[in-house]
Amino acid sequence: MSVFAVLAAVLAILLAGCGSSSDSATSTDLCAPPGVGSASAAPTNLDAASGSAAEDRYTTPTTKPLNEIDKNALGLLTPGKLSVGTLSDAPPSICIDSAGKFTGFDNELLKAVCAKLGLQVEFSGTEFAGLLSQVATKRFDVGSSSITTTDDRRKTVGFTNGYDFGYFSLVAPNGGSIKGFGDLKPGTRIGVVQGTVQDDYVQNTLHLSAVKFPDYATAYANLKSGQIDAWVAPSQQAEGAIKPGDATSIVQNTFSVNNFVGWAVNKGNQPLIDALNSGLDAVIADGTYAKLYSDWVPRQLPAGWKPGSKAAPMPQLADFAAIAKANAQHKTEQAAAPKSTLQQLGDTFFNWELYRKALPDLLKTGLPNTLILALVSGVLGTVGGLLLAVAGISRTRWLRWPARIYTDIFRGLPAVVIILIVGLGVGPVVKNLTGNNPYWLGAVALALMAAAYIGEIFRSGIQSVDTGQLEASRAIGFSYRQSMALVVIPQGVRRVLPALMNQFIALIKDSSLIYFLGLLVTQRELFAVGRDLNAQTGNLSPLVAAGLMYLVLTIPLTHLVNYIDKRLRTGKRETIAPLDADLVVEKG
Repeated sequence: MSVFAVLAAVLAILLAGCGSSSDSATSTDLCAPPGVGSASAAPTNLDAASGSAAEDRYTTPTTKPLNEIDKNALGLLTPGKLSVGTLSDAPPSICIDSAGKFTGFDNELLKAVCAKLGLQVEFSGTEFAGLLSQVATKRFDVGSSSITTTDDRRKTVGFTNGYDFGYFSLVAPNGGSIKGFGDLKPGTRIGVVQGTVQDDYVQNTLHLSAVKFPDYATAYANLKSGQIDAWVAPSQQAEGAIKPGDATSIVQNTFSVNNFVGWAVNKGNQPLIDALNSGLDAVIADGTYAKLYSDWVPRQLPAGWKPGSKAAPMPQLADFAAIAKANAQHKTEQAAAPKSTLQQLGDTFFNWELYRKALPDLLKTGLPNTLILALVSGVLGTVGGLLLAVAGISRTRWLRWPARIYTDIFRGLPAVVIILIVGLGVGPVVKNLTGNNPYWLGAVALALMAAAYIGEIFRSGIQSVDTGQLEASRAIGFSYRQSMALVVIPQGVRRVLPALMNQFIALIKDSSLIYFLGLLVTQRELFAVGRDLNAQTGNLSPLVAAGLMYLVLTIPLTHLVNYIDKRLRTGKRETIAPLDADLVVEKG
């Protein structure tokens, strides 16, 4: 099959759902406020050892009046603007909606608080595993990500008063042996999102090993497919993930009044913590909190807990328990039939409507950023790699050994470590040049890593050139440098073109790791766009669509370099005109 046929097949898959109007193809937008109709009651299946009666040691007695807050003393990275690191994959708390905006209960509430303080808000997406360290190193002013406060986390960052509570749920297959946290044993495959309080709970409270995932949607997909036995997740993410017909349910919950959910702030920035606490009390007092809470996460508050300071009024909320009871009766009457394994597979990976929905964002946002990151890092990495190759074969040890050490280090470190070191280590030093935006630092980090690999590719190509080429060029009067630059290196480079293209393809895929540094919505590459749509819909089809887009990029590049390599090795085919009959002389 030709490359054009392959590309046509890939594009046909991406566009296959454009004309589909089947109701079965549609999917709920998990990053839209579900409203009061989705209310849930406080769980009755609470773990008896959860510590819900623990003393609240951190909520402040009161807060400063808003008119006493000095905006110039808040220590913001940009005066008048709050830089916020958040996630995009945990609806309804934090997510990116269908309009491409960071939203969710946590972020909408933070916007309302900042409106009280007269501050602008700028959201950047990142990974939870690095969020607290990014706040601690002042990459962001605030971390907004349904962060459950713990004593260990307070050693790294400071926290505001609570605006939500810290239920988390145990989700297990229906009819299985796991009925509660007490049924989790050594050998049970327990899924968690890496770096979360659920991860800490499984390891340090239950003293069990956890299977760690990068996001909630992937963890739940593994539970549905049977790859893990149970999933421990924040209650709102667990409730939002389980769909009618899924063969899973929440079997038990746990909660501690001392571990509420708050915004993370740099430990040394007490004025900002105080200001956010004041703004939180203000939005509770004027009813804004109650409206946002009812729209986004309408759940019955646990006994003994309320948001804000101890002096804040109790928000006036609807009777969520009664609404939840009515909803439960309605759901019982209209219960959906369980889906077969093949139906779940098709719905999870081959939802044509979601392919169609993903395509505009993949083309408009993901594709340009992926190409920019790959091209910039590829060019810089190629230049750096050539210099490393020349230094690596130099007769001078002062060039040769540094090149070898650099290559060993940057080939040995994982790509994400290099990206984090450059982005979080160098970022604060050059923030005046970058505007505290790590996009280009990410490209530089990829280039530094690529240079180590490309340098070895060039070195092997150069050393494969027969020594006679160098000797012949020296014999006709070329200096050593001229011989290398004009004779040896060009031949070596030509020999390694396929390997170079493989490295460039790897850079295209590694560009997805830049998201760890925290990027604006407009700076997301293909994988990030697919993942955000995955979180928004609770379906893995957008990630498959993103993968197909990578094929659209990489397959033509592979065939192009093969064509160039063949032309360089064989040259252009010459056509010989047939001899004129009059010129043929017959012997004899």
